[in-house]
Amino acid sequence: MPALAVSALLLAAGCSSPSSQAEPSSAAAARQADAETAASAADRSLAVTAAPTGSTATATAHPGDSDGRAHRTKLSVSSYDGKTRRAVIASDTAPSATPSYSASPGASSAPHRTAVGDVIASAPAPGAPNGLLAEVTKVIGETDEGTEVQTAPAQLNALLGDDTAKGSVPVAPAAFDIDELLPDVDVSWSKTADVHVGPEGATVPLGSLRLDVRADLPTVGNTSASAAASVSGFVQVAPQVDFRYGGKGADAAPASAYLGVSGDWTSGWSLTGRAGASATPVRIPFAILHADPVLQVGPVPVVVNLDLTCYLQISGDGRITVDVQQSLQGDFTAGGTFGLGQGWTPVSSSDMKSTPVRTSVTTAGSVKAALGAQATVGLYGSVGVVADLAPYVRGEGAGTVTGTDAVFDADGSWAVYGGVDLSGTLRLQLTIFGTPVFQRDIPLGALHREWKLAGGGSAS
Repeated sequence: MPALAVSALLLAAGCSSPSSQAEPSSAAAARQADAETAASAADRSLAVTAAPTGSTATATAHPGDSDGRAHRTKLSVSSYDGKTRRAVIASDTAPSATPSYSASPGASSAPHRTAVGDVIASAPAPGAPNGLLAEVTKVIGETDEGTEVQTAPAQLNALLGDDTAKGSVPVAPAAFDIDELLPDVDVSWSKTADVHVGPEGATVPLGSLRLDVRADLPTVGNTSASAAASVSGFVQVAPQVDFRYGGKGADAAPASAYLGVSGDWTSGWSLTGRAGASATPVRIPFAILHADPVLQVGPVPVVVNLDLTCYLQISGDGRITVDVQQSLQGDFTAGGTFGLGQGWTPVSSSDMKSTPVRTSVTTAGSVKAALGAQATVGLYGSVGVVADLAPYVRGEGAGTVTGTDAVFDADGSWAVYGGVDLSGTLRLQLTIFGTPVFQRDIPLGALHREWKLAGGGSAS
């Protein structure tokens, strides 16, 4: 079930630490962000932090600003139509308004009317659940809710300019919307004063998300000779979003950029019985997770979209019976990095250690089963990185062999392996950083590691 953990990857973990203080007011948060921005003005380095839960920050910028920087604004996105790209921008006077950051004429945090050329970055707002990053191309007129404008897609360098930013932010497990696709899926997490425990009774560490799953598999032939085929286990994940930007100005590609996910996981899972597998892998999704964490990059709210599809996958010849249980622990990194000299290049790594708990193989044949996850990471609704991490177990045997607890009587040969596959792609939408457009998706490159758990006979 490691894969599941991996997947959780997108999921992300990161619960708030306890505090006896009341949440700061939006005005206090605004003053703090402006103070941080001013303090970093000398080295143009912006802090990257998790925006407060429920944050409605907005920022604006304008190509004609004297200092070329984005500023917290009193404007807000009160509605947006994704089909027409029309938005209504209001003054931040109504409690329901969603403040934003913008680059706008005057280079000031003082309120001003929306103008052509404004670039607006907004946290999720009505009609824009993935956040909004757009340039005002036309002012249409006034409405009861605010100023209606026509917009076009914009890029982050219009807001971040020649600033730099680097940081990693965990995602709170409770921030995920989870759609359970199979009946035997349990979700657990823990946060301050609210601890959920897994079905096995193990306490889930703060900031971690745990998924427990059990799935019956189709069996082959006379199942009375072996246990019913099934996969079960758990995965505990604490992923985070990694962001980096090294600017050269609003009108130039950044010197560097990075978007990705990383994290730690622990899992334990088992594969039992004789599954009715085929040579072509069969993938069965069992949970879909989605979150839209907001990174506060200086004054700019950068909305990250995380999607994770957890799945069971099995392939083989339908002839082998196995009883394998193992525990895994490790970490992973997947993303894309940009440099002026080499353009966009993939980043992928995974280090996982496996301990066999029980191994048993009966009859000849082969089988491979994975509990994995496919994760997508994007900004403002544009997918930039797709990563598929699939820890697996593979068994094979020739002749007839049986064994339990590393003691085997073998008439033939057998072996059981653990492994991990990591693959994916970088998508065109990563150019949202303001980097040059590449003409096709770039493969992350296949990372494949496999290790022997146990074996016997002539194959050992």
